This record gives sequence, structure tokens and C-alpha cells, in this order.
Amino acid sequence: MSHTTTVPRSDERAPSRQAVTRRMPLGPDIVITDAAPATLPRTARPLGDTATDLVGRPVRLVARDSGEYLFVGVHGSVTPCLQPPAEIALDPGDICFYDAHQPTSLDFPDVFRAKVFLVPRTSLGLAEPVLHGLNRSPVTRGSRLGALLSPFLSGLADTAAHREPTVGETLVRDAVNLLATAAAEQLDGEEPESCGAELTLLPRILDHIDVHLTDAELSPERIAEANHISVRYLHKLFQEQDLTVSRWIQRRRLEECRRELRRRGGSQPTIAAVAGRWGFISAPHFSRVFRAAYGMSPSEWRDTSGRGAGTVEG
Repeated sequence: MSHTTTVPRSDERAPSRQAVTRRMPLGPDIVITDAAPATLPRTARPLGDTATDLVGRPVRLVARDSGEYLFVGVHGSVTPCLQPPAEIALDPGDICFYDAHQPTSLDFPDVFRAKVFLVPRTSLGLAEPVLHGLNRSPVTRGSRLGALLSPFLSGLADTAAHREPTVGETLVRDAVNLLATAAAEQLDGEEPESCGAELTLLPRILDHIDVHLTDAELSPERIAEANHISVRYLHKLFQEQDLTVSRWIQRRRLEECRRELRRRGGSQPTIAAVAGRWGFISAPHFSRVFRAAYGMSPSEWRDTSGRGAGTVEG
């Protein structure tokens, strides 16, 4: 399915040219224009967001030469206050990611062709807080990944709509997978910054830890991977709360063990069983950390049902 829309030129005196939008069955939408538009295509914000009053500063894309440029507009983000660089310089064949909810201005020559792929964030496997890291710099045509991806995307934009449906869908699926690879490479080492990302990220991580407390293999590496951040940044989040990841995990496990050992009535599990259920792989180790946290052994706590015990949470 295809339809045509007009993209405004930055120079209103120049002859009007049109941009063709190709809506692929499985996405992404592909926009091709030989004009030099004032801005890149944008999409509406998800429900619940207001529009222009929440956007960050516009990023300005500057072309170094005439030629063809490739853009990937990522949409589906609900973080409005991203702060990319004020200006990004591009060469022909470069692939530039941008937030399709944000204003993006162009400074391009008249002899210019843009091919824009509008892709949902979820299709690229991106977590919301890390989206801003994509538009820090382009995937250059001369890079190893760019040398593969740039001509593939260019050819796909020209031919996908005219291929057999099954072939077109396969090519689009391959394109999205390659774009996800490019996105992951762009985000290598990037972390959520500013705009309150940490305020939403840390509670999410704490919830993740609570859900997986019984997993003996729960580790900073697994937590970071599940939340699409680096281990270094995970430790940074906890350091800002005067905590360590491992200490927090141990603290929450001890709290759950203490709660379970305090229960009365019915058949009571052994201390080793309680420790094992909450991720402690060694009963002696559990007993040592329990005493260090609460000033008594697990068996003493269970026998007294906590009466007269301290309330230190460790």
C-alpha cells in the first residue's frame, strides 16, 4: 500500500517536490524524498503525552555534501525530554537514528535524497530510557556495519513495495533485525541520563529484583541485561543510594527469610529449606549473615517468633 504526501522545503521559493510514503505490511513505513525538507517525518506521541510543550531541544542535522542520506525514525518512546547534541554532521550514505516524536531540523543542499524508515521502538528491542543514546552520532557509511547496512536499506526503500509480498516481508524483517543490531552497537556504553530517567529506572530494577529473589543465580550482570543497561551503570544507580546491588539483594532475601521463619502453625520448613528457597545456596553462610543482620541465629529467631528481636534490617 502506498500513498503520497508533500514534505515542505526549507526554501519555499524552490519548485515543490513530493515525498512518497510506502507503508509496508509488517513495517517500517518508508518515506523517500528528493526534496530538502525542513524537518524529518514525525509521528504522534503515544496517548497520555502532550505534544510540543514536553519536547527537548531540536537537533540539527547538517549534510557535508550532496547525495543520499538514510534516517531511522524511532517512535513509541514516552520520554519527552531527551537532550541530543545540538548538531550532527552527516556524509552521504550515513545512517542517522532520530526520535520521531522530537523536532529535527535539516541543513542540507538542494541536490539531496532522503530515505526515512519509521520503526517502532519495540521492534528494535529498545528500552525507553536508552533511546536518547541512538542519536548521538550516525552509523557511518565507512564503518563495517554501515558498509553492509547502508546499501541494503537504500535498495530496500526503492524496491520493497514492488516485490512479491513474501519476499518483501522477508526483506523488511531482515532490515529491522539489522537496524536492531545497529541500534545495539550505537548504544554500547550509553546510559540513561537526565530527565528523570533514573527516577523510573531504579524502582523498575528494585521490582525486578523482588520478582527474582528466589533465583540463586540472580546477579548484577543478569539484572543489568534484563533492564538494558550496563553493569557499571547499575552499580552507579545503587551507589547514589548508598547501597550496593549485592547488599540490597541479600537484604531483601534476609527480610523474606525472617518473615517466613516467624510464621507459626502447620508444618514448618527447615532453616536450610527456607534459605534455599530465597536464593541462599549455603545454609552456614545464611546463618552467618542472618546473625550479622539481626543479632541472633535463624533458629533463635524462629524459636522466639521474633519476640524481643531487634528491628535492624541490615
